[in-house]
Parts: sequence; structure tokens; C-alpha cells
Amino acid sequence: METKEKLNNLRAFIKKLNNAIIAYSGGIDSTLVARICRDELGEKAIAVTATSPSYPKYELEQAKKIAKKIGIEHLIIETHEIKNEQYLKNKSNRCYFCKTTLYSELEKIAKELNYENILNGINVDDLGDFRPGIKAAKEYRVISPLKEVGLTKKDIIEIAEHLGLPNWNKPASPCLSSRVPYGIMITPEILEKIEKAEGVLRDLGLMQFRVRYHKEIARIEVEKKDFEVVLANADLINKKFRDIGFAYTCLDLRGFKSGRLNEINGVFDEKQEKEIAL
Repeated sequence: METKEKLNNLRAFIKKLNNAIIAYSGGIDSTLVARICRDELGEKAIAVTATSPSYPKYELEQAKKIAKKIGIEHLIIETHEIKNEQYLKNKSNRCYFCKTTLYSELEKIAKELNYENILNGINVDDLGDFRPGIKAAKEYRVISPLKEVGLTKKDIIEIAEHLGLPNWNKPASPCLSSRVPYGIMITPEILEKIEKAEGVLRDLGLMQFRVRYHKEIARIEVEKKDFEVVLANADLINKKFRDIGFAYTCLDLRGFKSGRLNEINGVFDEKQEKEIAL
């Protein structure tokens, strides 16, 4: 199936909805949903971005710029998952509690505006990964247009590039809590340290990276092609990371990999994983 045909299928699906509240993070998936909703539903489409200590300020600013470029109405709300004890415990189902908080807030907005539909950016590839947030989406009857029309991440990138979306090649950027190994309590202070540390790497021109939190140790993950940049700026990075509060900084020689902390934590508790998947 050609890119244009896949895009037309997405347009047709969204056009039938009549109105939409979009859970919009500024990532490529939710941006594509927001753009097509704006095209097909006009003023009956509203993008909503949730801010909290786990959402980097840099990402928020980028999300604002992209929403403005798309021309969609953009609401920014504050969510309080950081006050949820279950979220703070940072077990493998942490994302479930985050998404439950988000969707409950979007549901309130939808009711106030008399809108029937809440949309997210889940795609087909997401179904093969461990994503507790999908359970929350099902509970709140959130619609996933990209998944419904069978779009993969590759499809989404091709369509986004075809449409000229400014973030078509933007790397995925999960919430800051995803940098903290399961079992370590989440705190605003930890999230702030991670955000500042990742800002140092971004200022060096790096795009694909993570700073993993291991208490006094910061573990940097970058693509192997970027090792040279990190090593050339090792003294600067070490000094700035120490100023942020990390006693030690190390470079992961395996290179960048999304979800690397899942390997460190080992296999998920099978019972818990099955419950989340239901």
C-alpha cells in the first residue's frame, strides 16, 4: 500500500469521528494524529498536552511550536501523577497510573466541551512492546487511529515526511521517569537531575540519547557513532554532571537502546504483566 493510500485511510477514519480531544505530547505519533484531526475536523479538534515534573520543559516548548505550525487549538494542562503513591513506587506498571491520570483529565475536558472522542498516538508496533498505558487507554475507551488503520512506525515516519511535519525524524522521547530503574522511588528532585543532565547532552548537538539514573551514578546512552562527541567533551560533561549532583558519570559501551532499563531489571513479573495486558 502506498503512502498516500495509507494517509487517505487515516483521514477517512478520523473524519468519521466529528470531534476529537488528542493526547498530544509533541512526538511524531501524536503530532500526526493532531495534524490529520486539524485537517479533517477543523475547530472540532483540540490537542492537549499534560505537563508534570516527568515531562521535559524542552519537549513542551517544541510541542507548542509544532501545534502552532499545524494550526490546531492547543491546551496545556497540569497533571499530578507525581502525587500518586502507586506511580511513585515505580513498579513495572508505573505507566498505567500515569496514563490513568492523563485520560481522566482528558475525559473531564471532553465532557465540558460535549466531545465524544479522546484520541492517542498508539500505533501497531506499540502492541508488541510492554506498555501498561494501553490498559488505561482501553479503560477510558481512548481511540487509537494509527493502530486502527494499521500504521506502523515506519508508515508514520513516511507519512509525516510526506506531509512536511517538522518532527518527522524526531527520536522518541519517553517521560523522564523511564530513566529510573524500577523499584527506585520517583521524586521531583530525581527527575530534575535527569532533565538537567540530558540538557547538557542536547547542548552538544546530540539527538538520540538517554541519561539513566543509578543514584550517584549517571549512565549515558548514545548511539555508537556519537561516542566520539561524548569522549571529546568528557571533562565538560563530568563537571556539569557533578554540579547537577552525580558523583560519577559513565558511558554505556553497548550504545543507545530504547527500553534498556528493562534488561537491567530482568524479566517482568509474569502475573503482573498478564494483569496489565488484560
